[in-house]
Amino acid sequence: MNPLTPLLIALALVFAGNVLATPPTPGGLAALPLAKGLYDEIDLLAHDIRWHLKIKTKGDSDVHVTQNTFQPGAHSGWHTHPGPSLITVTSGQITAYDGHDPTCTPIIYNVGDGFTDPGSGHVHLLRNETGAPAVTVAVQILPKDAQRRIDAPSPGNCPF
Repeated sequence: MNPLTPLLIALALVFAGNVLATPPTPGGLAALPLAKGLYDEIDLLAHDIRWHLKIKTKGDSDVHVTQNTFQPGAHSGWHTHPGPSLITVTSGQITAYDGHDPTCTPIIYNVGDGFTDPGSGHVHLLRNETGAPAVTVAVQILPKDAQRRIDAPSPGNCPF
């Protein structure tokens, strides 16, 4: 085998991944970073009679707070994150699509609704399928210095 073959294959895969990625709607999605904090290892346990929370990390984490504004018809593009996200709809309506759902079932979230994205390879797409702008606020817990968003190719389960 030619010693350059592994390098050429790797470059072809990177190039193909970039060509097949589905970026957000140009000009249709604006991400505004509101805050970013660096945290040492997190080991939290909180509970009462009706509720229980546990968060544990190994290594430092960046916590991002980002406001995303979707113009009518805009979408996020298929993507994932290296850690979990807590998303709250603060204005309008957002429709979420899961890359692992073979039926491409839309899940609609309205003002005040919150939902989670586990990250770690979970590919998804958010769309504003209304005639008015929609706004979300996302809180993400990610490994320190990790890329916040990772574009992904369409999983082929949705007609768009």
